[in-house]
Amino acid sequence: MSSFVLTRVSWFLGSAVLNLNCLKVYTISIDTKIISKILELLLFPIFDNFARCNQLKIELVSQQNFYPDLTFIHEPTGAKFAVDIKSTYRKNNQEVNGMTLGTFTGYFRQRNSCKNIKYPYQEYSGHYVLGVIYTKCDLVADERKSFRLEDIEKIPSVIKDFQFFAQPKYKIASSSPGSGNTKNIGSVTKISELIEGKGIFSLLGEEVYDDYWMYYLTTDMAKQVDSCRPYTNLKSYLEYKQRGSDALKLREDEIINLSSDYQEITVNEESV
Repeated sequence: MSSFVLTRVSWFLGSAVLNLNCLKVYTISIDTKIISKILELLLFPIFDNFARCNQLKIELVSQQNFYPDLTFIHEPTGAKFAVDIKSTYRKNNQEVNGMTLGTFTGYFRQRNSCKNIKYPYQEYSGHYVLGVIYTKCDLVADERKSFRLEDIEKIPSVIKDFQFFAQPKYKIASSSPGSGNTKNIGSVTKISELIEGKGIFSLLGEEVYDDYWMYYLTTDMAKQVDSCRPYTNLKSYLEYKQRGSDALKLREDEIINLSSDYQEITVNEESV
């Protein structure tokens, strides 16, 4: 990607022809948010063409920080597919810095909710990531300077060596948040696992992925409810689930016999 954007300094009034002599070229920052947004803009026409060729209607997110970036609706069936565009840079030939794959609270847990999401989470037939991996360039232009249009080929790029992949979100998810105490799902960081969709949940399945992240608590979340974190990784998650399962199995008959009485109590409580 060339590290520039064009700005219209003036127009020839009346003829509405762009005066090329008045164009200035400004370099862009290496900031990942800026790069991600530009990549999105460059990819949108490709998505639009893909949709038209496959009987899909494409809907963009209506507000900032809403999920997903793109909603594809299969026109013959009405099936919805969520697509998020994510980008990250290489740390070396084997690993990337990682990416966040969306929140594990809010609409992810309340799956019939419309808050901060285009359609309720449960209405989507699949959740996908279009990923872009790139390398940061060591030599970049001075961001404080502007350049003439004829010098555009001389401006060094800020990123290079693009690699694209598309995978179901759960297949590239990790068992840790994106960074620190954030409430976003983190991704695996090995390039091969991202490209091939071979993260840990690709082996365990989407149901385990959903269950793990729907009940995951950060340290702050646990403190807010005056509780301990039930688990912090997949090993402690397995132990946590087994403890609950073993306890239920020991009293399975009693629970079955009490279920009808408990149901009546619940109904009476709701009617009060």
